[in-house]
Amino acid sequence: MRSTKDPGAPTSTALEWSRDYFRDHPVKSIETFGRQVTLGRQAISQLVVDLFRGKFHFGEFVRQCAFMTNASAAPTLLIAIPIGVILSIQVGSLVVQVGATSFMGAASGLGIIKQGAPLVTSLMIAGAVGSAICADLGSRTVREEIDAMRVMGVDPLTRLVAPRLLAAMLVSVLLCGFVVFIGFITGYMFNVYVQGGTAGSFVSTFAAFAAPSDLVAAVLKSLIFGLLTAIIACDTGLNTRGGPGGVANAVNSAVVNSALLLFATNVILTQVFNALFPHQVV
Repeated sequence: MRSTKDPGAPTSTALEWSRDYFRDHPVKSIETFGRQVTLGRQAISQLVVDLFRGKFHFGEFVRQCAFMTNASAAPTLLIAIPIGVILSIQVGSLVVQVGATSFMGAASGLGIIKQGAPLVTSLMIAGAVGSAICADLGSRTVREEIDAMRVMGVDPLTRLVAPRLLAAMLVSVLLCGFVVFIGFITGYMFNVYVQGGTAGSFVSTFAAFAAPSDLVAAVLKSLIFGLLTAIIACDTGLNTRGGPGGVANAVNSAVVNSALLLFATNVILTQVFNALFPHQVV
């Protein structure tokens, strides 16, 4: 007996799915972006108002800081060490070729401060902190805890989003400083004990070329990274649908979107700092 299935049905279904996807996806992306901008504006204003009126939930803020630090400190350490070694190897091979071995400390240290630390911080904030925030709020959403809070007159923006927003910003800044310290120490030890460099030359050249504005720029970048990640993770978590499977999809979406946005933001901020401080390349 011959099959009555149309051999062109799978192709037709795929074409129809592709057409619907490319037609609806841009609209949904714009809607999501607008929703996140609105949530960010409301959360920031609510955070400022709560701090000014003394109604900020410091207990939740401290718990979130401890939770985020516990989730991201160890992975950050394990990534900061290889980053310091890789920069030392790459920069070391380059300065040897051009005969500028005495500037090893400046090149390696500034590379870590200006780009290494912000990029590692963005990865950890998006991967560890953002996923944790989204999973927590997503689970609360699918269990209808968020709806129950609204019914009881408790604003989730004040109770849940604002403390996580400030906690993510603080932890991001602390992680950036942690990466700068670990990366610099790793580069120093690798250069002195493996590459045969001079300790005094490494430190003196770094001190001669580094400026406080370099660290300020890195900290400011990490602060913005924490803010953006918290907004994306909170919005994705609060709009989770579909039960446990929806939570998993929401976490994946939050991590991917945060990583893409943070890397793009890093490029923009680098260009902005280059324009504001033309003699200090960030």
